[in-house]
Amino acid sequence: MTSTAVFTPGEGAAGADENTEVLIVGAGPTGLALAVDLTRRGVRCLVAERQETLFPGSRGKGLQPRTLEILDDLGILPRIHAAGSLYPPMRLWEDGRPGKTWHLAPRGETTEQVPYANGWLIPQARTQEILFARLRELGGDVEFGAAVEELTQDASGVRARLSDSRTMRAAYAVAADGGRSTVRRALGIPMTGETVDPRPLLVADVELALGAALDREHWHIWEGEGGDGISMCPLPAPGNAFQVLVRYGDENAVPDASADGVVKLVDQRTHLTAEDVVRVQWSSEFQAKAALADRFREGRVFLAGDAAHVHSPVGGQGLNTSVQDAYNLGWKLAAVLRGGAPGSLLDTYEEERRPIAAGMLGLSTRTHRATVAEGGTMTVQRGREFRQLDLGYQDSPLSVETRTGLDPEALRAGDRAPDGNPGGTRLFDLFRGPHWTLLALGTDCPLPRLDPDTVTTHRAAAYEAYGTGVFLVRPDGYLAWAGETAEGVEAYLTSVTGG
Repeated sequence: MTSTAVFTPGEGAAGADENTEVLIVGAGPTGLALAVDLTRRGVRCLVAERQETLFPGSRGKGLQPRTLEILDDLGILPRIHAAGSLYPPMRLWEDGRPGKTWHLAPRGETTEQVPYANGWLIPQARTQEILFARLRELGGDVEFGAAVEELTQDASGVRARLSDSRTMRAAYAVAADGGRSTVRRALGIPMTGETVDPRPLLVADVELALGAALDREHWHIWEGEGGDGISMCPLPAPGNAFQVLVRYGDENAVPDASADGVVKLVDQRTHLTAEDVVRVQWSSEFQAKAALADRFREGRVFLAGDAAHVHSPVGGQGLNTSVQDAYNLGWKLAAVLRGGAPGSLLDTYEEERRPIAAGMLGLSTRTHRATVAEGGTMTVQRGREFRQLDLGYQDSPLSVETRTGLDPEALRAGDRAPDGNPGGTRLFDLFRGPHWTLLALGTDCPLPRLDPDTVTTHRAAAYEAYGTGVFLVRPDGYLAWAGETAEGVEAYLTSVTGG
């Protein structure tokens, strides 16, 4: 695969899709979330997935509250809720007997402003299935068994050659093909990172016999000698499914990720027996690493998800940060391709998302090492910072705050726009969809006449979470502009969207 080459428009093999505007490489959570967002905005995209099916395992099994808000906007939250559960408390086993229990994360309180206050346990495979179903409902699809073997670009587009010999052209491409991204490597974009822990890990999904002596109301942990350990988390899935995570105390250990190897580990490290394991559904070995791409863009090709940042699994930040990459990039690509926005809008993707990814990498790495220091029993509490509700873009060039003398705790441009019911209308219902939202709260100031297909306008009394003023909410649910009156908001929209 090469990163740059001269491409003549119209060149390519028969069967190429000339209508594709965005090529998405990879059908994981990142690629599927981006495809859903683009498709609902009328952007024609092609998702090319090298495997023949969606990923089958539970790997990224936790959705943080901010991600739940995104999935609400994408129209799939009821299905996510139906397919998952709250996290169970932890339970430590000692000498074959249940010991102390605790919650890994204190339960958050649901409020008007924060309707989804807690992480949600759902296997990654199920999240992907729901995103894929939503994509097909919107008229999109995934090309399975279609590895991107060559990708070239010029000033006006990208050209890809797929493993089935088809070639295609698109205006932009997004590498959502994981931590070992072939697209990133081909572009020559280095990743800067470190090994968080040199000791190997193994993760697997198993189905236990219904009579196995292990309840589904706890996340179970067994600690061995020399740093060895194993945990089993019940999965909200058909049957008696658990995710198994194995930690090795010896960095030179060679994990056996075969079905027999997983069964043997359960037999040796827990009070269960080999006969209790009905089936090993999926397994993989890995090492905890943290790495960040030096840049998230090369010309018309963008990196998103694990292709841009690789996390330790401790803390549950990787998949969530990845979905939010897609959510940030989707509306911007659509604005340039459909709304006449200047191409410079796409520069803000890296400006906004790379600092966020760096911060989440640091959080994951610190939590992993603190967990190891405490013996690996996962007693390090996950506080509000893990929920990603306080992340924002105050330093972004897209965030314009015109008010002065604000209280340090006041909501301001760049922050997440909270939910609520000012005037009897739920804000998240107003925000849902591909449009911008203009809120006039506690003010009778005149508002500009804006295209109702682009901007939804709502007046209501002053609302505590926002205060008094005029607030423009971006399509991805962050405050773009805030002022005491609407003076300047129309000029702002014109500069950002081109119309």
